[in-house]
Amino acid sequence: MPTRKASAQWSGDLKQGSGKITTGGVIKNAEYTFTSRFEDGVGTNPEELLGSAHAACFSMELASKLSADGYSVDTINTSDSIHLEKNGNGFSISKIVINCEAKVQGINKEEFLKYAENAKNNCIISKALTGVNMELETVLK
Repeated sequence: MPTRKASAQWSGDLKQGSGKITTGGVIKNAEYTFTSRFEDGVGTNPEELLGSAHAACFSMELASKLSADGYSVDTINTSDSIHLEKNGNGFSISKIVINCEAKVQGINKEEFLKYAENAKNNCIISKALTGVNMELETVLK
């Protein structure tokens, strides 16, 4: 299995400084700042990248299990909402809400929810985030 790499560079103090995030793939020098992380500033942030990685991982895990059991997957659209919470002198991720809309042939809502719960618990990124409260919201079209 390949080793995935990413890097981050930061210059300056926390509130006035800025940084750049680069992955081994397509993200090159994406800017991030205090305001893009803790306010509504322009740029990316670690939590946004974590959310996109988790949403992608969840979608692939769900597609894998559904396909392995003979279901025809048309589309899976997943988004994560990463909730930050201030505690003491720092912050933590208090909750991740996974919102998944999918179109899958031949499956009912109850069965789909079982597959989605399994993906929530077993995708690689979910396993790495053990200890973070995750909620799942699904829509089967």
